Amino acid sequence: MRDILPDLIRWREHDTPIALATVVQTWGSSPRQAGAKMAINSGGEITGSVSGGCVESAVAEEGLQVLKDGQPRLLHFGVADETAWQVGLACGGSLEVFVERLDPEHFDFVRRLVEAETSAATVTVVKGPQSLVGRKLSLSTEDPSRRLGDLNSGLDEPAVERARQTEQSELAELAGSEQPVQAFIDVLPPPPTLVIVGGAHIAIPLAELAKTMGYRTVIVDPRRAFATEARFPGVDRLIPAWPGEAFREFPLTKSTAVVTLSHDPKIDEPALALALPSAAFYVGALGSRTTQAKRLKRLRERGLSGADLDRLYGPVGLDLAAESPEEIALSIMAQIIATRNSRA
Repeated sequence: MRDILPDLIRWREHDTPIALATVVQTWGSSPRQAGAKMAINSGGEITGSVSGGCVESAVAEEGLQVLKDGQPRLLHFGVADETAWQVGLACGGSLEVFVERLDPEHFDFVRRLVEAETSAATVTVVKGPQSLVGRKLSLSTEDPSRRLGDLNSGLDEPAVERARQTEQSELAELAGSEQPVQAFIDVLPPPPTLVIVGGAHIAIPLAELAKTMGYRTVIVDPRRAFATEARFPGVDRLIPAWPGEAFREFPLTKSTAVVTLSHDPKIDEPALALALPSAAFYVGALGSRTTQAKRLKRLRERGLSGADLDRLYGPVGLDLAAESPEEIALSIMAQIIATRNSRA
């Protein structure tokens, strides 16, 4: 949703009818995952992607038809499907795409949660009794009392509970109905955050690259000459403070990555001592292998456990034989993305 949000907002401002296509299930080599979205407006404009280009034209045609008749539909494309071959899905994968009219009320509700950086979810019935298909319930998974819509009296609470437990968008069976019901649970967590400790030269391209990847960016550096808007004009937050003070201002959650770049143990090591035992999904530190060995020894003396120290990525970044600040930034960002996507 986040990648197409600006276009959806623009179209909504002009009261343009919109069809929304969502990948609800994939098999094999499908290039997009569950939750990927594409939108088609009544003028034939397209934003987003459900297959990386393979089936977009077919989905767009179905989207225009949905705008005409108002009937949601579940599409299947795969290597065994002649239509799918015709539109180019010959890479060995298959996918199901649910196409519906964009519901303005639900869109505005979820948009407000997304803009407030609150975790949201929308549960949409995609298979089941015809009277239920297309019914939806949107909620804040942090505060489920903030919700909009309903599926029916028997399905609502199981849907809310499943949405709160689900970390990734998925197709799920819902209990509470006499007939089988499948709903797509579309999870929209807050955007990931990259906390860069130390406003060194490498931090400049790293912050820019992280923004391109959709990360919120935070620069922490007590040296006021480094943590300036002139050096980091596009970052979301500049904190000219020591890590202990800075980290009290915001929690390190499971959607946070932390990288220390200052080369100063007085700055880097207090940050690592707080980040490694935290919920942060990635913690990395710039420095040679010799520097890392000495750093680990000092962190162990601070009382960090072996399990905590094993979480430290150092020397930081994938081994790309990087030399320039931009290349090093790329290696770091690549490692962060690989870690977040559970790739060793």
